[in-house]
Amino acid sequence: MPWEKKFDVGQVQQKAMEVFWIRGYDATSIQDLLDSAGINRASFYDTFTSKRQVLLDALRRYDRTNRRALFEEARRDRSPKASIVWIFNGAAERCSRPVGRRGCFLVNSALELAPRDREVAAMVNRSFTEIEEFFRAAIAEGQKKREIPRQVEARATSRALLGMLLGIRVLSRSGAPKSAIRAIARQAIALLG
Repeated sequence: MPWEKKFDVGQVQQKAMEVFWIRGYDATSIQDLLDSAGINRASFYDTFTSKRQVLLDALRRYDRTNRRALFEEARRDRSPKASIVWIFNGAAERCSRPVGRRGCFLVNSALELAPRDREVAAMVNRSFTEIEEFFRAAIAEGQKKREIPRQVEARATSRALLGMLLGIRVLSRSGAPKSAIRAIARQAIALLG
């Protein structure tokens, strides 16, 4: 008869994500993960097999529940240009709060692990590509609706917007002043004409 888990795997992933997000992968020990989740070592290894596996699961969870959900919300009941404005104004606002000072879990993981972990790099790059594509599609649609000028080059601008959004997240993690983060958001919006 298989052993029945006495904990919610999703809650353990959520707690692990919080620990990794705050401390980083290298600075997080197995004991940190066990303590945060309130489970024992045997249960941990039976479920996740390794610290790296729980990180990968946590990154997938973050991408699905945070990043994708945020960009889906941006599209809801907003024009294409308004959806981009909403993303940048929201990023600037979140980054000015204490929780925003943690940066973005995907960006933090990219900086720490992507250079040496191909799977993490692939996950992060896939997410960044989806963000860039969101911007490109919104710009193209905004041009069709005449709310974004035709001379705004969709591909180059979407890449610049991605870079500016990631920059906001890195700067927030480093404790940059709110005024600097808000200035970047304003400049990103200004690219839309």
